[in-house]
Amino acid sequence: MIRLRLFGRCRIYHDPVSPVLRSPAEIGWDAWFRRIDLVTPRRLKGKELLMRTRGWWTVEPSKVASVVEKHGKLVVGDMGELMVEFPDQDSAETLAQALKEHFGNQVLLAP
Repeated sequence: MIRLRLFGRCRIYHDPVSPVLRSPAEIGWDAWFRRIDLVTPRRLKGKELLMRTRGWWTVEPSKVASVVEKHGKLVVGDMGELMVEFPDQDSAETLAQALKEHFGNQVLLAP
């Protein structure tokens, strides 16, 4: 199994950036007549983290997801980084080529 980081071109500074999940999302609950103190931490999944790049990257994240999911699986790495998981090196190379064809130099893969 191969994992590579997914980077997109920053809309403002035009350098490659990648989202990193620093801590799990915390979901709390409110009721009409009382406060519920339960907080549920939950890690985002790969596609959910990619969708958070809307407005940050120069390309639409849903279009990136549709290309990536044909060749690999979007995952969140051990350190919270957005990654694509591949079964073999050929799949990684095929995705790199597909990203280049669809987005030029706006979406990149890196170790």
